[in-house]
Amino acid sequence: MALLLCFSRSSRNLHRHVSLAISQSISPHLTNPSGNHCSSKSNSNTQLYIPKFHNSRFSYFNWIQVGQGYGISTSPHSFRDLEKEKRDKRLSASWIDLHLPQIVRPYAHLARLDKPIGTWLLAWPCMWSITLAASPGHLPDFKMMALFGCGAFLLRGAGCTINDLLDRDIDTKVERTKSRPIASGALTPFQGVSFLGLQLLLGLGILLQLNNYSIILGASSLLLVFSYPLMKRITFWPQAFLGLTFNWGALLGWSAIRGSLDPAIVLPLYLSGVFWTLVYDTIYAHQDKEDDKIVGVKSTALRFGDSTKLWVSGFGIACISSLALSGFNANLGLPYYVFLAAASGQLAWQIWTVDISSAPDCSRKFVSNKWFGALVFGGILMGRLSS
Repeated sequence: MALLLCFSRSSRNLHRHVSLAISQSISPHLTNPSGNHCSSKSNSNTQLYIPKFHNSRFSYFNWIQVGQGYGISTSPHSFRDLEKEKRDKRLSASWIDLHLPQIVRPYAHLARLDKPIGTWLLAWPCMWSITLAASPGHLPDFKMMALFGCGAFLLRGAGCTINDLLDRDIDTKVERTKSRPIASGALTPFQGVSFLGLQLLLGLGILLQLNNYSIILGASSLLLVFSYPLMKRITFWPQAFLGLTFNWGALLGWSAIRGSLDPAIVLPLYLSGVFWTLVYDTIYAHQDKEDDKIVGVKSTALRFGDSTKLWVSGFGIACISSLALSGFNANLGLPYYVFLAAASGQLAWQIWTVDISSAPDCSRKFVSNKWFGALVFGGILMGRLSS
């Protein structure tokens, strides 16, 4: 903002006149036009220019007061900080805010469309199971994978909506969640419930395309979906309940192909997903642990504290062991175990390098789990084709 401040004084009168002109563009320094009583000088250090007046009663501090009275910042870095703040806002803006119509944006944020990691974490166990259920030497059913991919997208959004509806009193007190649509007032609870109904209706449309066994099995997961958000108020193990919920697709994918369940294969696969969730969601929960203490909600991050890495290492070992057992019982070929070794390395890397006191690092490690899921899927696919 370019500011023009000029003070004029007559020879016998103490007539004072301050004129303020605001230009349309933002400039890093202040300038003055030349005149009898004012001299101008460019200042590249972004400082407020204080003109000299002969026989003036005004001092430097008088000018500071005049500037502050007109709402002018006297900080030498004020304009630079304003530019940086605007630039940071542009860089942090979601594609939702940049490209979607304004009326749609709150619903897109409610479903976390700009954060696809949740959809990946929900979809991978489904893809593992569908591929594992394929006949030896054959590719998985791509139509079924597409259906489950759409289902993961919809039900992840529905889960977020349920979570935000039930946690709206808590979200307003947590720094990371207070801007969520329902907590911030961008959407009313009624609008949230209506949006939830739409998502569940679309999800039902996908579920009804499966066999009867899978329809019943899929519908039974809704109890977990609705109860999970309440667990953080009851137990320090809400991440375990999330694991039971998020990995239901490991059971459903197999039954959608085979029409029933094979416990020797799908139960170890399901448990591997539960242990995996305990790893990544405990890391994720460390982002909010200070706010959680204030609000009074529970998590495995608070339960484990400084022993977190020891606990999640145990869960990681249990996850890999369960995956190995499931693959062995399914007679997968050698490539599966090669990929599983790579997945073990990825899991070990995130566990031992995560800084649980750094929210950004916890977020990065959490997001990296999409690659763990991809490695396991690649192993199952190659192992099935080679079996």
